[in-house]
Amino acid sequence: MLLLVGICGSPAYTGWVGTQTDPASAGAYYLRLLAWPAWRLDADGQPGGLLAADLGAVLLVVLAVALLYLLPAAQVARVPGPVSQFFSGWAAYVLAGGLAAVLAAPFGPDPSLLGALQDASSGAGYGFLCGWIIGAASLGGRA
Repeated sequence: MLLLVGICGSPAYTGWVGTQTDPASAGAYYLRLLAWPAWRLDADGQPGGLLAADLGAVLLVVLAVALLYLLPAAQVARVPGPVSQFFSGWAAYVLAGGLAAVLAAPFGPDPSLLGALQDASSGAGYGFLCGWIIGAASLGGRA
């Protein structure tokens, strides 16, 4: 997940996907979705500075690691096998995406309850559509 956020959230990737993809295609939508937890090297005038600009990406990684550690332990113990590991990793990433967006919302440019709910929807949607990558990566791991 660190590679996913590090590469797809990088300024180079987000700049490329914003200018070189057709927003009307499904492939471009997915490529743009991968750039959701974008991080920056400078705050670029955003309220709250650099920490607020990068908080979502940092929280996504931290929460996903914590949830990957906590969630599969009970799940895999009951139903051993790769299917359980896959869905545990996927669910951990969905939860981490939604929680990271909610926790970062008060520090963002629109610190409102509506903004937090919209961000949570975006974060959970990102986790749902991209979490299969983390689920596949968690196969064979130890709980």
